[in-house]
Amino acid sequence: MLKNIIRALRLPFVTASILPFIFGSLIQRHHFNFAGFLLGLIAVVSTHLSSNLINDYADSKSGADWKDKNFYGFFGGSKLIQEKIFPEGFYLKLSITFALIAAFSVIALALLLKNPLVVVLYALIIIIGWQYSAKPLQFSYHMLGEIVIFMLFGPALVMGGYFIQTGIFPDLKSFILSAPFGFFTTAILFSNEIPDFQDDKASGKLTWVNFFGPQGSYILYVLLILLGFYFISLSMLFGFLGKISIIAFLLLALAFKAALILKSDYADKIKLMESSKLTIALQALVSIVLIAGLLI
Repeated sequence: MLKNIIRALRLPFVTASILPFIFGSLIQRHHFNFAGFLLGLIAVVSTHLSSNLINDYADSKSGADWKDKNFYGFFGGSKLIQEKIFPEGFYLKLSITFALIAAFSVIALALLLKNPLVVVLYALIIIIGWQYSAKPLQFSYHMLGEIVIFMLFGPALVMGGYFIQTGIFPDLKSFILSAPFGFFTTAILFSNEIPDFQDDKASGKLTWVNFFGPQGSYILYVLLILLGFYFISLSMLFGFLGKISIIAFLLLALAFKAALILKSDYADKIKLMESSKLTIALQALVSIVLIAGLLI
């Protein structure tokens, strides 16, 4: 039971939101607000889990996750609805529960900071997160999902963490620093969309894979990775990151290997699990290096 709940939540993937938030919280750490950080972290994790759950619910409703009922771990959803382990209603109710946990944390955070802007920003984030797959907007069905993921896992998390600690929003420095997180997480999404392309197309779900087709989508994947490293270079040039951040460039090897898999095995879902795994590792490891780049 617990194993299935963890699978439904896609719990291991919350590092994609936790690490950027920690990074943003440490940009200006001279007067670290630990209570604010903790409330923000609860809101971040709960919002991420709520969005994961509503995404599976919406993709089941649309039929996208019913085209291929096999569970791949990295793409195609948790498949627990399709395996008849949990009903759709379970996902919806649990998603609402986590959204409420996040909302209470945000209200407490707004009271702590004496700033109602926190509530306004959270309301926008949870609406966008839910509308990623859910009706009426369904961003991920209209070639807007990638932009949403970039904004939510880059600027929203990093600038949000920075805002909690400094009260400053918007801010150019924190935006520049947030860009690598946004691009690398979008690369994770994009690498997952390639094996899902035919199933998504059959259910009317349009993604950026439509621009190049699955056989040419490795080009856009490489572009996303290069943009992420470009902003790391820019941040180092401006003195936002320490010299240790150059270690991140060694991790280009992971992206290169993933790109080769996407180029040669774009139609093989089993082999594409490896490219997804490599991209997730890239995002997590670069995030850790960049956090070190702030501290050292």
